[in-house]
Amino acid sequence: MKYKVTHDTYSTLLKNIRQYFASADQNIWDKRNKIKILSFVEKNIAIKSFKIPHFINKIAYTFLRDSKAKRSYFNSLKIVEFVPKPIGYAEFKKFGLLYDSYFLCEEYAYDFTIREVLKQKNFKHRKAIFEQFAAFTYALHEKDIEHLDYSPGNILIKEIAPKAYEFKIIDVNRMRFKTYTSKERLE
Repeated sequence: MKYKVTHDTYSTLLKNIRQYFASADQNIWDKRNKIKILSFVEKNIAIKSFKIPHFINKIAYTFLRDSKAKRSYFNSLKIVEFVPKPIGYAEFKKFGLLYDSYFLCEEYAYDFTIREVLKQKNFKHRKAIFEQFAAFTYALHEKDIEHLDYSPGNILIKEIAPKAYEFKIIDVNRMRFKTYTSKERLE
């Protein structure tokens, strides 16, 4: 097992992540990957369990590139102001190859995603949300951050005051950090 954690408080959680994940009963996503919420040291923790990779990807994630869990963790540390607070990641090997992996962050109690705003023409304060979302996206680009999976479900929104919104991005294992020219930004 290999793991990294932002604070020793969470070491026990990471060292025993399989058991904690199996016993967590608040399941919020159960598709290719799974996400569960559990309470630990008076905090709600979101745990993402990545799908066990097929054989070729097991080799790739062991020898050629970092796992999705590890990339999620280190990318989150780079852009901490734009994501739910990262806690750590864990990787397990079987027969010397990556088998399963987990990424943990504090749960972000969002109100909706940008998907709902895009789909519902009469969404409350839609124009204000879009304006603030554009400013958020601009701030990402100003920090040389390109989210390569900037899909509507990966943009979480919380109303922090009337007509004032906070945005967070998730699913950050695929990102690019690069200074773009003005022309590249427009493309």
